[in-house]
Amino acid sequence: MSIPIFIAAAICEIAGCFSFWAWWRLEKSPLWLAPGIALLVAFAWLLSLVDSSAAGRAYATYGGIYIAASLGWLWLAEGVRPDRWDLLGATVCFVGACIILFAPRAA
Repeated sequence: MSIPIFIAAAICEIAGCFSFWAWWRLEKSPLWLAPGIALLVAFAWLLSLVDSSAAGRAYATYGGIYIAASLGWLWLAEGVRPDRWDLLGATVCFVGACIILFAPRAA
């Protein structure tokens, strides 16, 4: 169940941060901040739902998911297609996140 939670958290974080980016960098209305704040609160709540014995391990795993989701945002929302170096870097990070998440641990 962790992967869908990580994906939902990434979408909330990226969209929430983008609302601040849009307000500040794209000169959108300050009204963009309200959904941004709500999305960032949802992101934090979702990340707290991950079944992990340590918060730091959950955050490290999330980092790999976040990187992959950010490249998806780059392509789908910003219209910039990730290049092979983006994809290679995201793959390395995602593999690392999977190792952290699925490694056998002593009880």
